[in-house]
Amino acid sequence: MTIRPTLAAALLATAAPAIAATHDIAPGENAQEALQEALILTEPGDEIVLAAGRYELTDGLSLDVDGVTLRGAGMEGTVLDFTTQAGSGEGLLVTSDNVTLRDFALENPKGDGIKSKGADNIVYHRIRVTWTRGPHPENGAYGIYPVESDGVLVDGAKVTGASDAGIYVGQSNHITVRNSIAEANVAGIEIENSRNALVEHNVATRNTGGILVFDLPALPVMGGGNVIVANNLVVANDTPNFAPPGNIVAGVRRGTGILVMANDKVLIENNILAQNPTAPVMVIAYTQGFDDERYNPLPRDVVVGDNLYDGGGYDPQLDGAEMLLAAFGGELPPVLWDGLGSLSAVEGTSGWSLNLTEQGKGLDAAQPGPLAVSAPAGEFDRSGIGAPSALDERLGG
Repeated sequence: MTIRPTLAAALLATAAPAIAATHDIAPGENAQEALQEALILTEPGDEIVLAAGRYELTDGLSLDVDGVTLRGAGMEGTVLDFTTQAGSGEGLLVTSDNVTLRDFALENPKGDGIKSKGADNIVYHRIRVTWTRGPHPENGAYGIYPVESDGVLVDGAKVTGASDAGIYVGQSNHITVRNSIAEANVAGIEIENSRNALVEHNVATRNTGGILVFDLPALPVMGGGNVIVANNLVVANDTPNFAPPGNIVAGVRRGTGILVMANDKVLIENNILAQNPTAPVMVIAYTQGFDDERYNPLPRDVVVGDNLYDGGGYDPQLDGAEMLLAAFGGELPPVLWDGLGSLSAVEGTSGWSLNLTEQGKGLDAAQPGPLAVSAPAGEFDRSGIGAPSALDERLGG
């Protein structure tokens, strides 16, 4: 039997895998429509390439197709400008898996910068999010905001001006945040209700608090832990807190370097902490009441390893600061623990404790004294911590 050429071609086309397409977008009058259309019509494996220039956008964007790369010409070369954005949504919402976002910037989104929700194996590479007016309570809450994901890699990002957290990862698993700059946010980098997170080789500066690792009650995903915070530069986090009232990070004290709250198995080591005026390292229990039976409000098995401390605790935003400074000779020791849960520290670590005996009690119940904790028992278990290694393969080019 002879198959006609047209039928043979059709059969071959059906059997062959689809060829990935490239969608080129340029700035200009119709950039909003062209970009959103490309985000809708793209197919798995496709790449959307944003030419250099400034894109003036009046509405948020969304992507719900797996396996797509959205690429610009660099975080200073391709700028998505949301200054005239209508509404209060995020600049870009991603709800699909295996997405790579790289080499572009967002400025002045009315809400969050980029939010990815339920997006597994997502990569943020050389992404910048900036609110150009600087710290302001009406800025968006989060710059880079992956939530409810398994597999998150944030590499080479820069976020400035977020009224909650510059780089936030929440309710997620297998996370790496590295080589990034968080500057002049309320919280620079925040890992919340998440497990197996590696936060390394970042710069957190001029935030209210530099790097935060904590758990909150009454969220869909509970039980954060297995976190390493290592080899970061956490310096001069001294911006007054500008979070809107009622926000959980509105309680972060100006001058906090690294904060661990109500988390399990956290290692803090090989960081440089300088000029954080309240506390270079703070380990505390959740301070408020709660009725979530799943929730453990105490920090557990937190390990403070070797870190370099250079100035800190000289202007603590704490009740009774004058008496505390007098008691400790004019500057508080670098590690503050509230006395609840479990903490260990390498020999020679200088610290102090509030010596609280009950969760939910404030500073009025404190009995400050020198830190007295045991040395770490054995090596910290690093297995399974960090983003899947396969995500690194997308960073070439």
